[in-house]
Amino acid sequence: MARYTGPKTKIARKFGQAIFGDDKAFEKRNYPPGQHGNARRRGKKSEYSVQLMEKQKAKYTYGILEKQFRNMFKRATSAKGITGEVLLQLCESRLDNVVYRMGISPSRSGARQLVSHRHITVNGEKVNIPSYQLKAGDVVGVREKSKSLEAIQNSLSNSSNVFEWITWNTSTMEGTYVAVPARIQIPEQINEQLIVELYSK
Repeated sequence: MARYTGPKTKIARKFGQAIFGDDKAFEKRNYPPGQHGNARRRGKKSEYSVQLMEKQKAKYTYGILEKQFRNMFKRATSAKGITGEVLLQLCESRLDNVVYRMGISPSRSGARQLVSHRHITVNGEKVNIPSYQLKAGDVVGVREKSKSLEAIQNSLSNSSNVFEWITWNTSTMEGTYVAVPARIQIPEQINEQLIVELYSK
């Protein structure tokens, strides 16, 4: 699947948040990109512009393209619960996101690559679909032949992620997707209601 491969710091500066993770370049220049940078006067954004920016921020954060994101919104609309919260829960339930949350990779793009290259298992079976939707109780692990990979070892040793809805066993290199996270447990600074309003027009 095609995905964004352009300059990540530029996108982070656009939204004013390091949405792709730690970014030293963003920390140095955390103002909007462009010739005039911080000095440029920007007019008040329209309601549509604000909603569109929020949707784009969510898509870039989770590495999802428009068609897939719209399909997830349709699923969220037909599901029980608050549509915006369900949408974020679907994003969080993706296999690549959970691999990232477990600390197996330091970034979602890296996690996506690990899944695509068959380094990750779900309930003991190799799964190479980053958008695979996990269910509560699913066990995510590193394939036996991949446990010695330096990239995975380094990521796990540097990870300090702790989430109530995920467990991780360092010795077996397996974790459990215990439950769908509640909105309060999702740390992303996304105003999901703006996305709902945009798609509902």
